[in-house]
Amino acid sequence: MKKKIEKSQEFIHKYKNLFRCPLCQQKLQAKEKSLCCSNGHQFDLSKKGTLYFLNHQIKTEYQKKMFEHRRVMIKSGMYQPLLEFLASYCENEQLLDVGCGEGSFLQEIAQTTAIQPSIGFDIAKEAVYLATEDTHDIFWCVADLTNMPFNNQSFSTILNIFTPSNYSEFARVLQKGGQIIKVVPQSGYLQELRKAFYPDDDRKQSYSNEQVIEKFKQSFSLDAYKRFTYRFALSEENQDSLLEMSPLEWGVSDKQKEKLRQNPLKNITVDLDVLIGKN
Repeated sequence: MKKKIEKSQEFIHKYKNLFRCPLCQQKLQAKEKSLCCSNGHQFDLSKKGTLYFLNHQIKTEYQKKMFEHRRVMIKSGMYQPLLEFLASYCENEQLLDVGCGEGSFLQEIAQTTAIQPSIGFDIAKEAVYLATEDTHDIFWCVADLTNMPFNNQSFSTILNIFTPSNYSEFARVLQKGGQIIKVVPQSGYLQELRKAFYPDDDRKQSYSNEQVIEKFKQSFSLDAYKRFTYRFALSEENQDSLLEMSPLEWGVSDKQKEKLRQNPLKNITVDLDVLIGKN
């Protein structure tokens, strides 16, 4: 069985045309276990087979533990209806997963659907390292969505699931006639958890994505829209992962979490908007 770095080396040599230097926007050439540009900028594969495209270290509040718990919930079937819908739009597409986290959404799509060799990236290095545990033909890297290290018109589909957007960059790297799939929470998303975490804070219990949707429509032609609303039954095994899977838990006291552990939620509401836009 090939090592991760060997598989990644094959990928960057075969698909070097997907990449460009984020420092000077020049073409990148593959040399052994690196990508290099004519101005001498070089990006070396890590032992885990990832490329680090940032020119400085970035500390984020997103910790490894949160991504591990998020993976548990995604693989538990919590988002199965969403994943089946997304997969129908991803068949034979070359995907770029923006803000991929630990890569679970893209991995689940690749599990059920034939996709072209694709890339996932995130600004959180720990999350990208977790993503490399996957065995599909997907390349993982650490990069910034405001300055993506990819060539113009490189991808047929961009996935933008629960993460910020940079529509000018998306339009640049998307092929002509390509699609962007954006998933955003609707007002009822995780409402039981919001109420349990913040019983006295009405602002934290409510959510509106109207501005997000409006900005999307201004940037892309809305080709399809679907709302998913359902309740997901929680097993005893994934109770802890639900509490730790999202930034919702930031600032919640251990005492409040312990209350929830003593009286765990039986169901959680999944309420999402899926926007599919054309370039």
